[in-house]
Amino acid sequence: MTVEQGSQNGDTTRLDGLTALVTGAGRGLGRGCALALASAGARVVALSRTESELSDVIREVRRRGGDGEMLVCDVTDSKQIPELIGSLKRIDILVNNAGANVPQPFLEVEEETLDHLLSLNVKATFLVAQAAARVMAEGGGGCIINMSSQMGHVGAANRTVYCTTKHAVEGLTKALAVELGPSNIRVNAIAPTFIETPMTMPFFEDPSFRSWALGNIPLGRLGTIDEVAGAVVFLASPAASLITGTSLLVDGGWTAH
Repeated sequence: MTVEQGSQNGDTTRLDGLTALVTGAGRGLGRGCALALASAGARVVALSRTESELSDVIREVRRRGGDGEMLVCDVTDSKQIPELIGSLKRIDILVNNAGANVPQPFLEVEEETLDHLLSLNVKATFLVAQAAARVMAEGGGGCIINMSSQMGHVGAANRTVYCTTKHAVEGLTKALAVELGPSNIRVNAIAPTFIETPMTMPFFEDPSFRSWALGNIPLGRLGTIDEVAGAVVFLASPAASLITGTSLLVDGGWTAH
């Protein structure tokens, strides 16, 4: 079954009968996306490093009447990831969400920071997409959604490495859409602004940072996990069946400046 076949009773936002793999699914955006996809009818395969967090996600999926399983793995494990993902019988939807940010002034960026973010945000994103696309191609198609950022469209001080990695994700998304289109695989990116998650909230304890961030969002507020998850469900659904190679900005207007 392809993503375009997942609608039920004419509702083109339903994902019934489809299987969705979500990386970084234990917390924050990944958890929110996993639960939203399950609520839309998808069977969820939740992947992250922390078994206890994944167990909680799957319990919540089942409490909501959905189905799922967990895969405990570090996406930067370049040997295990292709084998683990390749062992899945089907993947209709990939939410390539695992990522991180370590803000540092450019002149003070440590090589370890550069290596870590390139490995997680770029190399792992590439290899996870590659492994999932192989399964999708054998199954007749699918949908890949890469988690990018508004920082994949603009620049910002203290975020040179993060901007580098997210611009790379945007380029990867376009190239994959062109190459995988003939295999009936759509590839898009989601580019959120600052979202209220465990990863971002410590930044907002600094009043000057909070003022800077909110001052750049025309809507004047942070985004929520549900708002990003809703965009993911849309791009994964038959309602977006002709959308590929683009980036959906969920940024409150940040990049409109």
